[in-house]
Amino acid sequence: MFTPVILGTDANAYGVARSFHKEYGKISYCFGRKPLIYTRDSKIVNVHVDPNFEDEEVFLKTLINFAKDRPGEKLLLISCSDGYTSLITKNSGILKEYYLFNYVSPEMQKLLENKEDFYNICEKENLPYPKTYIIDKNMYESGDIHLPFSYPIALKANDSIEFVHLHFEGKKKAYKILSEEEFKLEIKRIYDAGYTGDMIAQEFIEGGPENMAVLNAYVDKNGKVKMMCLGRCLLDAVLPEEIGNYVFLYTDSDENLYKTYEKFLESIGYRGFANFDLKYDDRTNTYKVFEINIRQGRSSYYMTAGGCNFVKFLVEDLVLNKERETYYHSGCEKVWLYVDPFVVKEYVSEDKKILAKRLMKRGFEFTQWYEKDRNFKRFLAYVRARLSSIKIYWRYKK
Repeated sequence: MFTPVILGTDANAYGVARSFHKEYGKISYCFGRKPLIYTRDSKIVNVHVDPNFEDEEVFLKTLINFAKDRPGEKLLLISCSDGYTSLITKNSGILKEYYLFNYVSPEMQKLLENKEDFYNICEKENLPYPKTYIIDKNMYESGDIHLPFSYPIALKANDSIEFVHLHFEGKKKAYKILSEEEFKLEIKRIYDAGYTGDMIAQEFIEGGPENMAVLNAYVDKNGKVKMMCLGRCLLDAVLPEEIGNYVFLYTDSDENLYKTYEKFLESIGYRGFANFDLKYDDRTNTYKVFEINIRQGRSSYYMTAGGCNFVKFLVEDLVLNKERETYYHSGCEKVWLYVDPFVVKEYVSEDKKILAKRLMKRGFEFTQWYEKDRNFKRFLAYVRARLSSIKIYWRYKK
């Protein structure tokens, strides 16, 4: 009926492949720059790697040749990273001759992934977001920076694609800055490392990981939202380069949140999967959005674990051309974990431990540990990942 073609070889990619296999029994093809532990030694994924795969010419040649070797097959293309999404949108006119996919235009992608432009859209659409101050390189070099709010503040790169390729001491995905001295140190490190884009300074929203949430949605080819699934966080990552990532999610529902973001996505003419990072602000009793990813998120398998297999909405839309009512997920079948259960027991906040224990009793799933794709090598990788998570939390939380 169709063949899933996944761009990426990481945990996100394996979660997508596992979801396709669970729903349809499909073997997926994954393409990326290098083999990663999540998709290695798998029976449900055929991995193809090329160290130059992110090069546009190599990217197109590889995918076109793959499609030409499979005449008549319906090839469903799905990205698991911002870079691959950009390559799809930029080359959609060529790729649509060979693949089925659903993404926004390159122009909209540029607006939404640029946080400054995204917040301007949020302002226009009345979508709550943290108070924000934009810093460019000229402001840094001239010292003309005047933050309009007090410390602590949040600090992150506006251009996430450029920033992710930089390497320097003390690099973090996002920063919580406690003082002016710390602010000057970190912004100097960032620009001295070669970063050329803007930096985003924001008011810091207090509250632990239990205030964080993720919302994934699917908007069909006609611009109608067909799926919404809320994930609530009880524990987040502690490694500096992973700050802001989730490691314990459970699916839930929020009717007002669903309606708000459904209206937003349809109003701006969105297409495909959307992934929003949110945090609840106790001062205003509202969720505020930090960013949107033009794809399903890194932790997207939380949806399938929780009872919402997200890939079926893509298949129904592009392969089956099936009309359906919008699905608003509620309830939780299983918890999604990225750490050993011991970490949950030790490091979830005291006031949430009873809730965590109750949720864990329903069962929990790790993206990479699939009952239909188990062997000794994958078992070793799975055990090492769990043990490593205990060591990491002990180191950073002691």
